[in-house]
Amino acid sequence: MNDKEQLSSVSAAEVERIARNLHHDPFTILGPHQAEREGKQIWVVRAWLPDARSASVRDPQSKIEYPMQNIHNPHFFEVFLPDWSSLRLYQLHVIAENGHERYVHDPYFFLPQMGEMDLYLFGMGDHHKIYEKMGAHPTVINGVDGVYFAVWAPNARNVSIVGNFNQWHGGKHQMRVLGSSGIWELFIPDIGIGEVYKYEIKDQNGNIYLKADPYGFQHELRPKTASVVADLNQFEWQDQDWLDQRRQQDILKKPVSIYEVHLGSWRRKQEEEYRFLTYRELAEQLADYCTEMGYTHIELLPVAEHPLDASWGYQVCGYYAPTSRFGPPADFQYMVDYLHQHGIGIIVDWVPAHFPRDAHGLAFFDGTRLYEHADPRKGEHMDWGTLIFNWGRSEVRNFLIANALFWFDKYHIDGIRVDAVASMLYLDYSRKAGEWIPNQFGGRENLEAIDFIKKLNEIIFSYYPGVLSVAEESTAWPGVSRPTYLGGLGFNMKWNMGWMNDFLTYFSKDPIHRRYHHNMITFALLYAFHENFILVLSHDEVVHGKRSLLDKMPGDFWQRFANLRTLLSFMYGHPGKKLLFMGSEFGQWQEWSESRSLDWHLLQYEPHQKLQAMVRDLNRLYRSEPALHEVDFDPAGFEWIDFQDSDNSIITFMRKTDRPEDSLIFVCNFTPVYREAYRIGVPWRGFYREVFNSDAADYWGTNKGNYGGLHAEEVPFHGRPCSINLVLPPLATVIFKPVIQ
Repeated sequence: MNDKEQLSSVSAAEVERIARNLHHDPFTILGPHQAEREGKQIWVVRAWLPDARSASVRDPQSKIEYPMQNIHNPHFFEVFLPDWSSLRLYQLHVIAENGHERYVHDPYFFLPQMGEMDLYLFGMGDHHKIYEKMGAHPTVINGVDGVYFAVWAPNARNVSIVGNFNQWHGGKHQMRVLGSSGIWELFIPDIGIGEVYKYEIKDQNGNIYLKADPYGFQHELRPKTASVVADLNQFEWQDQDWLDQRRQQDILKKPVSIYEVHLGSWRRKQEEEYRFLTYRELAEQLADYCTEMGYTHIELLPVAEHPLDASWGYQVCGYYAPTSRFGPPADFQYMVDYLHQHGIGIIVDWVPAHFPRDAHGLAFFDGTRLYEHADPRKGEHMDWGTLIFNWGRSEVRNFLIANALFWFDKYHIDGIRVDAVASMLYLDYSRKAGEWIPNQFGGRENLEAIDFIKKLNEIIFSYYPGVLSVAEESTAWPGVSRPTYLGGLGFNMKWNMGWMNDFLTYFSKDPIHRRYHHNMITFALLYAFHENFILVLSHDEVVHGKRSLLDKMPGDFWQRFANLRTLLSFMYGHPGKKLLFMGSEFGQWQEWSESRSLDWHLLQYEPHQKLQAMVRDLNRLYRSEPALHEVDFDPAGFEWIDFQDSDNSIITFMRKTDRPEDSLIFVCNFTPVYREAYRIGVPWRGFYREVFNSDAADYWGTNKGNYGGLHAEEVPFHGRPCSINLVLPPLATVIFKPVIQ
């Protein structure tokens, strides 16, 4: 042992733990520490510099440098500072093995940045803005620019930050754990926005895992998998008027016509090798298109970072990062802001039901089943090859609830559509006997998931009234879109999967056989007001051999378009908000594929042009007529006139408000039979103006109609005092509005 080692205040064993990256709290060894020498309190500074030949401490006030000595290891340095009566910020002057010199601030100088309340709330699962603490945050501490990192890995032996800034060397930036919280943190000075990084995590057996940041705000473009330091607070939003108006609205009484979009395949840049459009390009083109078409909202298939294009975004690895496929986070903020300024809301698909097994993601994060259930009977989706979140764990629940709030907070979104809710609610979802574990009462309900969902929705609406929380739930679970205080799950809307299945099955049948399946078109009204439904014709219905909407329709070329026109027209009259997947509005023939653009070239042909024009006019009618959106979720807004004419496959109904003059009468003919005189009962005398006819020449129909409208006759019919004898075109929906005298 030499004289330097005898004077050292740290043992060889402790230095060895640092050198081998085995220490759970390197701050107890590295950085500044008080020591006693000859009865005096002095400061000692230690540094572990694996690539250094020599080092010294530089006093920023006097500019004096204090040479450091090697202790126990050629790359472990120490210096006593007897002239320092108080600690002050210093720099390390490092000379590398290759002779390169640099001045750096010591990351082990800085105090912890995570407060006791942060740790407490996170441990309880109630830190609603934990994303302001966890992850990577460009910040200034003691006047020094740098990035603060924090990650949850409670079962790790030690954690380091690696990146280009330290040559991906796990020993250079070893993190400290904060008590029993399982949170590891470190401030790295002199780095900033754009740095690429991962966490190097060692489990108790010494196995090493390189993980992207679960709270990372940006990720590299696939196939690369590292996280990227980003600052989400620099964008200057211009949508405050939109947010103020949204906060005051009752969305249940507003028109909601949603255009469902997959950003990677809506349009591509044909002249540039079919590249993706950027967020900024998409902002302007989507705003123009949706404004022209009359949509109120866009719903995006998941935009959180995902490694596999073919997953459509439903296998997420970066829950806090918009995918880098289309640009950086600020460009996604620009897109939302631009859409808001053009009067269009934005909903994102959100996936709390499961996550993929990718090595850089959440799976087996710290060498244990941390985010997922340990028991595969609760922790694995066999059908999808994915893992299921442990919703009963406070920190996991916090991760997800804060993530939902994050998208509303940092990206100003207007709603989430929660994917695969049915798979969350049932312990036996897609499982055979023996492959699942009953709950504590012996039932199949997933009590942890139910509690999570209820809490999620309560918190969302407490922060962001006026937004949407929509469930994709395919069973008859009661009260999905009812408040939790009434025993519901707390969503404010639910996808109507039953209506969609019956509806498409009915329309796929040859019209000659529809008379035998009439109940399929009327059955949905038996439960239409049990939930706040959105009628959906989504991406799921035009993939995997199901064919496009137009291709599902029977008949010859004209009849296929006519069927689709009356299908969409009836959808807009049926109670419930509306959702239509991209391409269906102009009659895409091919099934949708994420790997190519929509077939926009079809719009050079008249049938497709005119179908698109009809959807545009339906949206405008829907938005302008209160009867079509103000009373969607109350039986008072709907009234059958005749649902029993199965022989002719015709239904007649009325949409209404408490103002008779708002009423609309729908007559739907689901066969190609033209009827010159079809009588229906109406409630009032006066003129009934024909406000829409899906058979109009403008929509590529036969142009059969009622010359603008009809006068009611005082001939009782259908139990009503008056009636009209109308022309009913083939495979068409006709809408009348009374001019009440």
